[in-house]
Amino acid sequence: MTTGNGGGADGSAGQGGGGAGNGGGNCEPELPESLKTFGAVLKALREEARLTQEQFAPLVRYSVAYIAKIEQGKRFPPRDLLERSDEVLGAVAGRVLRAAAKSLTRKAGLASWFRQWAGIEEEAISLYAYECAVIPGLLQPEPYIRALFERRLPPLSEEQFEQQVTARLERQRLLTERPNSTFSFVIEQALVDRRLAGEGVTHALLSSLLDVGLLRNVEIQIMPRVQEDHSGFEGPLYLAETVENRWVGYVEAHDCSMLVTDTKAASAMLQRYGKMRSQALSHQATASLLEQMRGAL
Repeated sequence: MTTGNGGGADGSAGQGGGGAGNGGGNCEPELPESLKTFGAVLKALREEARLTQEQFAPLVRYSVAYIAKIEQGKRFPPRDLLERSDEVLGAVAGRVLRAAAKSLTRKAGLASWFRQWAGIEEEAISLYAYECAVIPGLLQPEPYIRALFERRLPPLSEEQFEQQVTARLERQRLLTERPNSTFSFVIEQALVDRRLAGEGVTHALLSSLLDVGLLRNVEIQIMPRVQEDHSGFEGPLYLAETVENRWVGYVEAHDCSMLVTDTKAASAMLQRYGKMRSQALSHQATASLLEQMRGAL
């Protein structure tokens, strides 16, 4: 069982934010070295093409100031930039840029103590999550993500804010990029009833949950407000099945996180999760409830 102190460097709670520590006590967000590396690569390729920032920026349809910040490692490169750079710098330069971006898309913006779990998550053949505090990070639409980070204490700088929003959105590509992996989520109804940040954000959340729930490899279940036989009283939990068919658990709360590698402990978590799936509404009943809730806004 591996433990580590964690804050919400990728966001507060919801497995969007905590981290799997590896024995250290490092709770600080990862310094954006990978962003600086990407920026340096972009600058070198741009200069190799004999383009100034003033010439390059309009060709990729971004402002000069924004390109300058990307090259300085102060901003995440938008996904469109990689595609547009192909047209301007050529296919070879485009492949180099994509290679440079590969490590930063999901890792930059994640705390170092979270990356261990994030790595497990990326390779998992099954991923299960139960949440009673906040919608799981993999299911959060952008308005909801921004609402969470706006309420983060202590407050984030603008750079940290944008880094972490982008990092979380990039992680969500797992749902579509790994169609043969199984994703299961059990979410307390109170998390939707709360209407965090108002009706607009809640409408976006409900629509997103309904859309994601249509994916064949994703199952979303709501735990009803009244459930006398509830097995989730020990709090949120996350489980991943590795390619070796071994289960690993992950839990977090406030400024603490824990990666559970002990076989017996992970098995106990799996039993609790299985019981909760039987206690929650079915996938179909959940979709009907979410539709009703959206219509009532």
